[in-house]
Amino acid sequence: MDLTMTRLNALAAFLLLSSPHLNAADPPRPRILGIAHIAFYVSDLAKAREFWTDLLGYQECFNLKQNDSDAVRIAFIKINDFQYIELFTEKPRGDMMLNHISFYTENAEAMRGYLAEKGVKVPDKVGKGMTGNKNYNIVDPDGNIVEIVEYQPDSWTALEKGNFLPSTRISDHIPHVGVLVGSVEAATNFYRGILGFEEIWRGGGGDDKPLSWINMCVPEGKDYLEWMLHGVKPEPERYGTRNHLALEVPSCEKAAAILKARPASKDFKMDEVKVGVNRKRQVNLYDADGSRVELMEPSTIDGKPTPPSTAKPPIR
Repeated sequence: MDLTMTRLNALAAFLLLSSPHLNAADPPRPRILGIAHIAFYVSDLAKAREFWTDLLGYQECFNLKQNDSDAVRIAFIKINDFQYIELFTEKPRGDMMLNHISFYTENAEAMRGYLAEKGVKVPDKVGKGMTGNKNYNIVDPDGNIVEIVEYQPDSWTALEKGNFLPSTRISDHIPHVGVLVGSVEAATNFYRGILGFEEIWRGGGGDDKPLSWINMCVPEGKDYLEWMLHGVKPEPERYGTRNHLALEVPSCEKAAAILKARPASKDFKMDEVKVGVNRKRQVNLYDADGSRVELMEPSTIDGKPTPPSTAKPPIR
């Protein structure tokens, strides 16, 4: 090897090591695999249980009690072995019934270190919840609490694998959860720039109306977060229609018929089946506190993809 080539190789090595984007000291981002759960405050636990168990056909797999009391603080409704609904009986923070959303990762501690390096406020150490899983909270730019979970082999979740999965479940998968988002730029910096989510679709708007939604897929899975965009923040009574979850069903018509035949249907509001902006059939229903559950088919009505909206985000 001649002297010139040696110098070129040395220069290349120096540039590689000194590049801020390739710093060997920067920890890699652990994988984010999917939605773990969404948590809502409920004003009446008995009524919430009726909605999730009697109407939607799920089972409560476990619950956590309030301190020094037999009263339930959090009830866990099982969707599948990795996804849950958490129902909080505490007084809501502020004026939203959404408590938090949650994603599961392969390594909560490595994720904590990664987030700290990126400037995200994280706890000093990873805690372990009462159900036995590693978890902690971070906050997105809009103040939404995002829980990071790492499932543990000795947790209540793992011990109940395959249990509490009745045939009455209207769906066995949460494909997305939706939360209010104001600044697209700030949300993009957080969810894409730091957490690695990728945009897969945007919808709504047109005819001088601003963009309505942006769908952001988890980096190592198929579940996605739906940003419910707003300029002027909506009235509190509309929060429940924006902060929501979807349940995937093969046929909305059949799912709606099943639900209407159940006695509990008389106690809850359910819209008619319609074709959404994304050209997928859907039907919305609402718990006693107005939180929305969206039943949605996985494919468009003709199997062809729906082009994304070109509308501009709302002006704040």
